[in-house]
Amino acid sequence: MFIGWLRMKERRLLLWLNRGPAGARLGAVVRRWLSTVTHMGGATFTLSASLLLLLLGEGAWELAGWQSLAAVVVSHIPVAVVKRTLKRLRPYQAIEGVRTGKSPLADSSFPSGHTTAVFAWIVPLSYAAASELPAWLPLIVAAAALIAGSVGWSRMYLGLHYPSDVGAGALLGTLTALLAISFIGS
Repeated sequence: MFIGWLRMKERRLLLWLNRGPAGARLGAVVRRWLSTVTHMGGATFTLSASLLLLLLGEGAWELAGWQSLAAVVVSHIPVAVVKRTLKRLRPYQAIEGVRTGKSPLADSSFPSGHTTAVFAWIVPLSYAAASELPAWLPLIVAAAALIAGSVGWSRMYLGLHYPSDVGAGALLGTLTALLAISFIGS
């Protein structure tokens, strides 16, 4: 009974996030932003940005490149295992009326790989930025939350993930990043 109640609440939240803000002008801006920022959670962006940072960065930034690269790579192992094990349908496949993008994914929904990757990538960068620029910590945290949160929202907005998929991805990416930070120097 409780599980059914949670599923109903999650579906309602998903539909609300999937529809986006009301109003044509604001809706168009949000649609454009979320359709663009979603790619920051993809493997191409997170791996390339990590590689560039470790190749071009110095000191804490090079270290952050190594940490984020390791975190992104390692975090995708449990993502792949869980997706193959649970095989949860994506929201657009399971709920009528869910809006989706141009070419929706068809693999399993849980957890969100894009959200996992963006958190695995951005946590080491935020850690490096905070250590190099401690006075900027509130701005660093806000920027990281805006980027990672936007990627998570974009996955729901595009009808590809449930809120629990995004939450699990954020947790998995963050934990993997914290492990990378602790194992690869600091």
